Amino acid sequence: MSQSRQDTARSDEPNRLANIVSKIFAGQSGNTSLSICLSNDASAALMAGADAQDDCAVFRMTGAQELVVGSDYVRGPKFRLYELGLLNDYDVGYYLVTANVSDIAAMGARPIGVVTVVRYPPDMTDDTFAQVMCGIRDACRRFSAPNVGGDIGGAERLILSATALGVCLPGHALFRHGARPGDVVCLTGPTGIAGAAMSYFRSGTRSALVEDKHREQLLTSWSRPNARVREGVCLGDSGMVTSCQDTSDGLKAAIESVAAASGVGMVIDERRLPIAPEVAAVCECLDLPVPPVMFGDSVDFELLFSVPRDRLTPLTGLFSAQGFRFHAIGEVTSAPDVVLRQSDGRHVPLPGVAWRHQSDSPAVPLAT
Repeated sequence: MSQSRQDTARSDEPNRLANIVSKIFAGQSGNTSLSICLSNDASAALMAGADAQDDCAVFRMTGAQELVVGSDYVRGPKFRLYELGLLNDYDVGYYLVTANVSDIAAMGARPIGVVTVVRYPPDMTDDTFAQVMCGIRDACRRFSAPNVGGDIGGAERLILSATALGVCLPGHALFRHGARPGDVVCLTGPTGIAGAAMSYFRSGTRSALVEDKHREQLLTSWSRPNARVREGVCLGDSGMVTSCQDTSDGLKAAIESVAAASGVGMVIDERRLPIAPEVAAVCECLDLPVPPVMFGDSVDFELLFSVPRDRLTPLTGLFSAQGFRFHAIGEVTSAPDVVLRQSDGRHVPLPGVAWRHQSDSPAVPLAT
């Protein structure tokens, strides 16, 4: 088949399943490299995956463990940067997996699989469909969470949804509630990069500094986002963490959500917040204050968590031993207020606009 013919071919669902999906996800069933073993010798082994083309995937679960399940939907071609031609169909598929696996990471669990729903419009070619599926496959490989099945078929537009599955030691799942007064509030990495990318590329303004030094990383925050899976597993296995949530709705939303669920307040120290150079450069270019971008509705997939002060040093050691680090950015208080302690010592409300789930927002993240 010629390249031009291949790029315009449109197969029906059975043929796409047989000729595209089955090839992309071949070799799953019974693959021992996909098995997950916990420290108590519990295991989860994939017996029948997408390659088996049965109605469902099958895992063989042995030993005591807890199953963690989460679902997320992304807006497909309604990605703002996709509409600007800065993301492609592969990137959208990749993002779908990351958004779902990040929720598993926030629970302190090891991902064991992802089930996807890919509904496509009548004019989607086989080549475009394959690009979406390849993005899904490669993100699944990165996070060791095979795409074990799901649903494909026609729809009025591209619709993408997924469910991620994970396992953890009994009693080690992390929740938003549980933070206690005196705990230290921590963050795995800088936030605001995805939000800064959105602001920069939608502004029409271009900076030589941003283009030369930060453009790639700004785009990567959307095209190859990173779910903090290994860090989440470390937090869950440690037994030291009292609460956890990812920052996919923005840092402000995560802080407020954990505080509300735990019935506590938090004081975040502005001087301790890690500032990504990409965020600083974009804010300088667009004449924006940095804190609102760092706290606002930026889908960065970092982990916000709390840990008792006397466990901070041991947890730091566990992280360092695995090549990770985190930042202590504040403390949990008994007072209900959630505030930012500025460099001059004043307490002010957290800056930025937290993400809220509503339609037709002018600048919204694409997953929770």
